[in-house]
Amino acid sequence: MDIIARYLRYLRDNPEGYWFKRKLYGWGWTPARWQGWLVLVVFLAVFVWLLVSFTNEPNPDAVAWQFLAKVCAWVVLLIGVCYLTGEPPRWQWGIPDDTDRS
Repeated sequence: MDIIARYLRYLRDNPEGYWFKRKLYGWGWTPARWQGWLVLVVFLAVFVWLLVSFTNEPNPDAVAWQFLAKVCAWVVLLIGVCYLTGEPPRWQWGIPDDTDRS
């Protein structure tokens, strides 16, 4: 249970007001503020809408490349928003202590 409390403390320690904080393990981001969660929910909603419209297509083979292009563009947009509103990306392995701040 201590790890959950430490993780929540890590997310709340956000004096710069980042929408996204670094993931604990690996490279990437996780939502840290309501704006980040909103971006993620909108991304997932649009992704589900694209998926449903693709599966309801009478001839999905004909529009498969269009679907993949839209999904790739949407993912690139999400990464861009995370990059602009999140902590600078770097590899991380666990909750950083006070000496690891950068």
